[in-house]
Amino acid sequence: MHVASRPKKVGSWYAVGALVAHFRKKTRLTQEQFAESANLAVDTVRSIEQGRLALQPDRAEQFDELLDTGGALTVVVAKLPVRDRIVQFAQGLVDHEQEALGVLSYQSLAVPGLLQTPEYCRAVFDYRYPAIGSETAEQWVQARMERQLIWQRDRPPVGHFILEESILRREVGGPEVMRAQIRQILEYTRPIHMSFQIMPMHQRPHAALDGPMVLLETPEHERLVYLEVQRASFLVDDPDEVSDYYHKYGMLRSQALSCDKSERLLMGLLGES
Repeated sequence: MHVASRPKKVGSWYAVGALVAHFRKKTRLTQEQFAESANLAVDTVRSIEQGRLALQPDRAEQFDELLDTGGALTVVVAKLPVRDRIVQFAQGLVDHEQEALGVLSYQSLAVPGLLQTPEYCRAVFDYRYPAIGSETAEQWVQARMERQLIWQRDRPPVGHFILEESILRREVGGPEVMRAQIRQILEYTRPIHMSFQIMPMHQRPHAALDGPMVLLETPEHERLVYLEVQRASFLVDDPDEVSDYYHKYGMLRSQALSCDKSERLLMGLLGES
C-alpha cells in the first residue's frame, strides 16, 4: 500500500511563488504596496509567494501586467499539470485519474467530484471545518472542474458510480443547487460508457459500511484503489488487496438499485417521475 500523506510543501507552487517575489522585488515594491496595487489582502500575496496558495491563470495575467514580466507568470502557470492545482492529499488520485481507462466510484457522504456542479462543489468547500479561505476554495472548485475534462477525452474512461441515497436527499447548497446537481448526474451518466446506481437507505446487507472507495484501471491495465479519510489518503496497489476491493465493489453493484430504478429515483426527486 502506498500512503499519500498531506505534504507541507508543493514544489511547483513554491517555485511560482519565488518567481512572483523575484519580479516584485525587481520593481522595488513591498508586499504591502504590491497587494494594494493588485487589490488583494497582503496575506494573500504572502501566501502566493510562499507557495501556500496557487496562482490562478487570471491572477497570473494581472501580476504579469502589474510587474511588467512580459507574460512570464502566465506561461509558467499554464504549463503546470492539473495535479498541481489539486489539494495535496488528493494528488495521488489525480495522477492516475487523468489517464485512467476506467473509474469505479462508491461514495457515501457527497456526490463524487467527477460529477459535481461548480455550485455543489463550492457548497461542499464552504461547509468545511475549520473554514478555508474563499480564494483557496475557489481554486479548489476550478481544479475539480478541470478534473472533469477526462469525460471529454477522445477516448474517455468507462465510468460507474454508486451513490448512497442519503447523498441525494441532503440539500447541499440548498434546494436549487441540489436540483441542478441531480440533473447533472443524469446528464453525465447518459453516454453508453457511463452509468450510476443508487444504494437505497434501507439496504441490508451492505458490503461497504466501512467507507467510500475509487477503483482505477491504468493504461497498462494495472488496477489501483484510492481511499480517503478526512485529510489523509491511501493508494492501494497490492494485487491481493486490490482484488478484495474489486470483489467488494462487485457486491455493492448487486446490492444497489438497477440503473433504470436509480434513474427513476432521481427523476422522482426532481418531481418528474
